[in-house]
Amino acid sequence: MTDIASLARDEAAERAALIDVQRYDVAIDLRGLFEGEVWAATSTVSFTCREPGASTFVDCVGDVSEVTLNGESLDPATAERGRIPLPGLRADNVLVVAHTQSDTSSGTAILRTVDPSDKLVYVWSSFEPDRARYAFACFDQPDLKAPHGFVVDAPETWTVTSNSAPERVDQLDDGGRRWTFGDTPRLSTYVTVVNGGPFHELRSSRGGYDLGLYCRQSLRQFLERDAEELFDLTDRGLAFFGERFDRPFAQERYDQVFVPNMGGAMENWGSVTWTDSVLYRSTPTYGQRAVRSQILLHEMAHMWFGDLVTMQWWNDLWLNEAFASWASNWAGVHCTTFTDEWATFLAGNKMNGYRQDMSPATHPIRGDVPDVAQAMANFDAITYSKGASVLKQLMAFVGEDRFVEGLRAYFREHAWGNTQLADLMSAIGAAAGRDLEDWTVAWLDRAGTDVLRLSDGTITASSPDEEDPRPHHLDIASYAVDGDGLTLVATTPVETTGRETHVDLPEADLHLLNATDYTFAAMRPDAASVRVLLERASHLPAAVDRAQAVVIGFQMLFDGELTAEELFECVLEMLSRESSPAVIEPFLNTALEIAQRWSAPDRIAPELERLAVVAARIADDPDHTTPALRTLAASASSAEHFARLDEASASDIDLAWRVATRRAALGQYDEAAVEALLARDPDPDAGVRALAVRTARPLPDAKSEAWVELFEKRNIPAGPMLASIIRAFWQPNQDDVLLPYSYRFLEEIPALAGGGMLAVFGLMFGMFPQVADDGFVERAQDMATDPECDPTVRAALLIGTDALTRMERARAA
Repeated sequence: MTDIASLARDEAAERAALIDVQRYDVAIDLRGLFEGEVWAATSTVSFTCREPGASTFVDCVGDVSEVTLNGESLDPATAERGRIPLPGLRADNVLVVAHTQSDTSSGTAILRTVDPSDKLVYVWSSFEPDRARYAFACFDQPDLKAPHGFVVDAPETWTVTSNSAPERVDQLDDGGRRWTFGDTPRLSTYVTVVNGGPFHELRSSRGGYDLGLYCRQSLRQFLERDAEELFDLTDRGLAFFGERFDRPFAQERYDQVFVPNMGGAMENWGSVTWTDSVLYRSTPTYGQRAVRSQILLHEMAHMWFGDLVTMQWWNDLWLNEAFASWASNWAGVHCTTFTDEWATFLAGNKMNGYRQDMSPATHPIRGDVPDVAQAMANFDAITYSKGASVLKQLMAFVGEDRFVEGLRAYFREHAWGNTQLADLMSAIGAAAGRDLEDWTVAWLDRAGTDVLRLSDGTITASSPDEEDPRPHHLDIASYAVDGDGLTLVATTPVETTGRETHVDLPEADLHLLNATDYTFAAMRPDAASVRVLLERASHLPAAVDRAQAVVIGFQMLFDGELTAEELFECVLEMLSRESSPAVIEPFLNTALEIAQRWSAPDRIAPELERLAVVAARIADDPDHTTPALRTLAASASSAEHFARLDEASASDIDLAWRVATRRAALGQYDEAAVEALLARDPDPDAGVRALAVRTARPLPDAKSEAWVELFEKRNIPAGPMLASIIRAFWQPNQDDVLLPYSYRFLEEIPALAGGGMLAVFGLMFGMFPQVADDGFVERAQDMATDPECDPTVRAALLIGTDALTRMERARAA
């Protein structure tokens, strides 16, 4: 299955002009997965053809055993590169395809997992962008929507979930049970789903909806601990979006299925599948709960943006992902307790958006997507985070009420259909009474980040291309130094035009560009303001503005205009006064990254020691104890630090693993202590934590063991478990041991191309080397410029080498 065709935009347009799908009836047999690897499916597709006698093809990847078109058999051997030719179409057609899929261990579309603690088997599926064709024969493109009816045969002990509620469950004469699900509404194939296994299930009726939560049996204690919060967030989100969009979610049942070894979450209509790593094995921090809330609301927003109304082709992927990212933060502020969500977003996801958009891998939010392979590369921080930021800018530009009315009109007109960018912009423009054509071109069709510099009352804007800078709506907050603090003098709203915009600002010691964070641009305050910002950012009254100060500093570090030491000092000073749980964890993470990755080698140890002192002080505050102790575990540098950590980790198994990993990195590996932790930890994936401890050792054998598990056996669950191995692997000041693996990464990364999006992105981007020499950078850049390079691989290479180059410059400063 290495030579599978990627559907081209022109092919999709031609097929959509020719046929219309009436419905799918899909019979799936999961029983072969109970002890084996085979997923079996028979897909019956009813469709019409506008040109009888014409030909097309249906998508199907796997072993095709039978094909009939309008009652006439076709030769299964004609299937090639994941396509079955369909000649001589009639006006009305019925296609039946039987096939099996044995690739159920890679996560390309289907993943069979065995729980290491109790050996129970679970199966989940995820089809974005074009992976439904691996599970059943279909016309796998977003603009051929149709109702789907699923009938699933499964082992006796399994529960099966799909997009709708099961209408009946019957015993089978030859063993197992048959689950018959109600028809879905008109959906694109990529948002359909079938999952199966001996799930633990919880249900609750809230707000007129039947809500379900599922997880594997070994995690039931963690789901039951968090169930009330998850049910409450789901209830609040459905009510908020239903009211604001003037269109309630159109189905009573709404399930969320937490599955093993998934790298994220997927917005399947009515049955969201997401990683069970968010069922945290230790009591979650505020930051972890906020991330989980954001994911929950992001996937829920897709029920409107993506499922109800779907982009016509993948060049408008942002219509799905940017809107869901924006909507999740918007809803978080208005209907949950995470009211500083925009500050968390700025300090985390948006900062990552800046990094990619300022790299050679930048692309327009609405990019050119000639085929689905290119679409895979656009599931990135530009589409998600920059896209969400641009929508926040648009809402500020036209006003929230008019923006929402435009969305309501958009849903009314296009429900269950497909759209392009112009459909949305015309709806918002009509509601706002504005012509948004120029705004659309500037913000969505151009790549890169504008830079806004303030000097002597003038904002000078520069763009990364030859065009005029984009229009920016922003606030400038002016502060006077008042003793040790800051006093707000005035807030000045600004709409920039062209390359220079004159602003009437009051006398002040600090002019904070982009206060409240309305726009997306690299900010450069005047020199006097930068000095005050570095010294007194902790005194800014709003969490989002304190996050803005850190982001401005990081942007300047990124561009070589600020040293790592200067920014590290600023962040430590901010942490010494920070009280908001919305930003304290992102700030701790930023300080740790600066110390480990951006500082000169001889500065790493002393900066980690200083961070450890600050983290230990923060840990005295019960509201921030856990995140501070986790940072202390990553930076512990003295016997006093470890004594405190040992005491705290007696009742916190997650912390205990982190402490053991830090000790191993410092050459203090204790095998007996690791065995004791394994015996104590109820997590079925605890073996991965033990591997992380061994991996952190500065030894070639330690790195080799992890490499085999990561790239050869693919045994590491996606998500936080994978992240723990990555952190342990790329330890600072282990360059001699690690450099050979940088080159090995270049040998491995091409093989990741084309794999399941949620399965391979963590390896492709997360495991990108943190150690390099000139030869590595040159070779990686040569690979990226090869015309045959996979688009997602190219993006990973460009982003990674750009970051390494900037880090090396900072280390040498």
